[in-house]
Order: sequence, then structure tokens, then C-alpha cells
Amino acid sequence: MATLGVLLLTAGPVSAQQARCRFLCEPTVLVEPTITFERDGTVFEGIVALDLATPLARLGVALEAITKPFNDDNEVELEAELNLVWLESEQTDGWLSSHFDIVDKFSPAERPEDARAYTHKLNFELDTAVAVFNRLPETNWFHGVEIEGSLDYVATGLPKEASRWSFSLVFVLPIAWGR
Repeated sequence: MATLGVLLLTAGPVSAQQARCRFLCEPTVLVEPTITFERDGTVFEGIVALDLATPLARLGVALEAITKPFNDDNEVELEAELNLVWLESEQTDGWLSSHFDIVDKFSPAERPEDARAYTHKLNFELDTAVAVFNRLPETNWFHGVEIEGSLDYVATGLPKEASRWSFSLVFVLPIAWGR
């Protein structure tokens, strides 16, 4: 609730928030090679993400497919995210942005009592990105490259003894079309 209050208090004028779409708009496809640091070790993941802007300036939606190409089981995970932006890149001259995500994660079951191979999990993320090539011209492909830190808390769907916290270092490489 406090996050919603901060978003409303720091939102720009209504005229600045109006977009050319009604609900979901301006898709951006991203390829994100990711290194996740977990209690049991380091994991490499490959993520293909579809970011969708909304008419509300500080609200976004993301759909992600995640795979761990170097793991033997290499099962695909799917995520649907609601992104609540609390620090826009425009506030930092394009260098830094941060958002809080509420995530519906559909991934392999992990609890012994799970009857299905895949289960839904509620996940919360705090993602902060640094635009490492921000000074390059916008026409340069590297201008959109980011390094992102992601602190995750998985609230449901894990065994009681499992760690619910993880930290990921994400290299965001913009591909294809969009913003």
C-alpha cells in the first residue's frame, strides 16, 4: 500500500501519462542472459521477455520464458509480471531505473506433496537496472544494454527448508522492436 502511495505522489501530470493505447501497448522483446547466485551455487539462465507498456506511466506488464540451458533437466519456466516503477530512468538522466514486480511464476513443482509436474508460485522482485552505455547515441544498439540486479522472494510453492531469497545479476540485451 505504501508503494502505491509513493507511485501516486511521484507520478507526472496526467497529460504526460496519456499514451496512444488503451490497455497494453508498445511491446519490446528482450534477450536476457542471467547469472543467479543461490545458496547452492551459481546458475546461468536464458530469458526471453516481452515487455508491454501501459497507458499508466509507472505500470507495466512483462511475460517471460526462462530456461537453464546448462542444467540436465532444463525445464522451461513461465512468468507473468506486474511491474510497479518507483524510479524512472528519466529521473536519473537515463542511468538508473528500478521497479517492484508481483510475479505469477509457473515452474517445475518443488514440494514433495505437489501432485503436478508444474505449479504456480507467488514471487516478489525488486529490480534495479544501470544503463552502462547511456552516453552512447540512442541510435547505437549498445545504448539499450543494461545490467540489472534482481532481489527475489518466492512466497509460495517451495519446500519449507528451501531458501526463499535469491539475487540475480541480469544482462539485458534489447532485441527486435519496441520502445
